[in-house]
Amino acid sequence: MGKKRKHSEAEVEVPLKRDENTPQRPKRTLFGWKDKIEVKESDSKAFSNKEKVLVTCSRRISYRYRHLMMNVISLLPHCKKDNKVESKDSKGTTLNELVELQGCSSCLFFECRKGKDLYLWMAKCPNGPSVKFLVNAVHTMEELKLTGNHLKGSRPILTFSTNFDKDPHWKLLKEMIMQTFGTPKGHRKSKPYHDHLFVFSIVDDHIWFRNYQISVPHSEANKMDPGGLDKMTLVEVGPRFCLSPIKIFGGSFGGPTLYSNPFYVSPNQIRSLEKRQKAGKYAKKVKAKKRRKMHKISNPLEPDEFADMWKE
Repeated sequence: MGKKRKHSEAEVEVPLKRDENTPQRPKRTLFGWKDKIEVKESDSKAFSNKEKVLVTCSRRISYRYRHLMMNVISLLPHCKKDNKVESKDSKGTTLNELVELQGCSSCLFFECRKGKDLYLWMAKCPNGPSVKFLVNAVHTMEELKLTGNHLKGSRPILTFSTNFDKDPHWKLLKEMIMQTFGTPKGHRKSKPYHDHLFVFSIVDDHIWFRNYQISVPHSEANKMDPGGLDKMTLVEVGPRFCLSPIKIFGGSFGGPTLYSNPFYVSPNQIRSLEKRQKAGKYAKKVKAKKRRKMHKISNPLEPDEFADMWKE
């Protein structure tokens, strides 16, 4: 048998020094050779607006108000819609859970009472604040049939009247409207341009909403005419509605009251006054009958001497 070979001591390998000027070998990946060197992102990332709005309504809502909600959904590409929610005292907890499940940060809740009155809740979830509006002067796109038209999913330009900068509660409402109705830049369902604008104006302590298309004259070559921006016009699209702020709460769908509108009159009070006026008309008729009866009793007619002349 041959002799066993002696194991020699392992020689220590000295790493070869690479020249700094020599290019590095590209890394091989599943998709091929990777030539570019990865650049690590900085710790301080830029702010990205990831605003999402949940839009829903209460049960037993009328068809007209449901059409208004669908018009608002078509105008907001960054919104998500959900099933109807029961309008109870515990609706705030239910809506906060739905907003969290949908991954949203704001909520628009259309609440219909008695089949006549429409209230709009605008809330930042889950910490607030939230606002309760009474919606009046509702006109949907189907009713108006205006000539304006803009592409679905395009980002709107938000314009506000100068009244929003006067009082603190109007400033808060302006910021909430900007965050709710403003479409985030780069949203996957939005178009990367502006062709319409939302107008919010305050008249008589009410917020009036209008939606206009930006119409710019074009030539046959689909290019803007020289001086076309000066000839730019606005064409109304719809819908129309008016928001009357009732209360501003510190939490989401409740909490401490930050502002209460002293000029707000509920629709129930208006209807009760109308009934009283109608009841007043009936009371006047009853009083007039009583006065006539008493007048006849106090002023009887004198007997007519010719009354029995033709009876014989």
